[in-house]
Amino acid sequence: MRAIAWLALLATGACSGELSVLDPRGPGAARIERLWWVLFALAAAVCALVALLILYSLRRGRRDLTDDIDKRNVSWGDRFIGITGAAIPVVILMGTFLYSLGEMNRLAAGNEDETDLAIEVIAHNWWWEARYPNGATTANEIHIPTGERVRVVLQSADVLHSFWVPRLQAKMDNIPGTDNEIWIEADSPGRYRGQCAEFCGLQHAHMAVFVVAQSPSDFAEWYANEASPAPEPATASAGDGEEVFLSSSCVGCHAIRGTEADAEVGPDLTHLAGRRTLLAGKMPSTRSVLETLIVDPQSLKPGIGMPPTELTAAELEALLDYLESLR
Repeated sequence: MRAIAWLALLATGACSGELSVLDPRGPGAARIERLWWVLFALAAAVCALVALLILYSLRRGRRDLTDDIDKRNVSWGDRFIGITGAAIPVVILMGTFLYSLGEMNRLAAGNEDETDLAIEVIAHNWWWEARYPNGATTANEIHIPTGERVRVVLQSADVLHSFWVPRLQAKMDNIPGTDNEIWIEADSPGRYRGQCAEFCGLQHAHMAVFVVAQSPSDFAEWYANEASPAPEPATASAGDGEEVFLSSSCVGCHAIRGTEADAEVGPDLTHLAGRRTLLAGKMPSTRSVLETLIVDPQSLKPGIGMPPTELTAAELEALLDYLESLR
């Protein structure tokens, strides 16, 4: 009954989802899925064969209790078991090793000469920074064009992290002082969640990253806008908020291109309002969440390096108006 229930869950999509390796959306993940099914089928076949042999041996054992034992057959059987018991595992293990090695080489190939776009992805405690060749910088969201292989250069600003977007590619570590490279490609537009896959401290579980795959035309529009300076405040309240930002502790950690703020401690906020989540995917990007993040960040994500900012009610409202205008 349990086996039937498992097959039913599999048939209804229990193996799909935003963090499932069995729901690929790119050629890299499709290769991993194929490898998974090959190894699963092989393991299932071996398990079934062993179960049959156990049942057969039990049946033979009960019959031999009443039959005369032929010493020559026992000796031949011992040799057969010894030879096959050594040969079959060697063949299976060597075959799967060579097949897996070939698939791993194909996944690693093409990081340099088959890609037109290279993105630096820097892991921090506990968020992701993405830097593009045209100067665009964003946090916790990596935009790519569909149908194009993109090279990702992985770095770490502090401890060991690991970049993993299961529906697009295998994982790769972000190692301090070392550049690792991996390529990603998406077959169709979508928003694909990734996760830090190496324990990195208190908020490791809340260190998500999103790869946003867009059509080439939509990506080109986003790419050009993301590299542009922040828009000028369109209202008096937003203008007051810009002054609050530049005169408060915010300016010591964050950058907003087109202003005097150029710090690189925290995420770049130039186009903050265009992001769907805050705190590396932990919270939705809403005004109320942004307000709490400013005045009491530890209540949302304990352990992060952001200090609380003391503002009057009027200053806080103006600052929120300004930050929500950064598109």
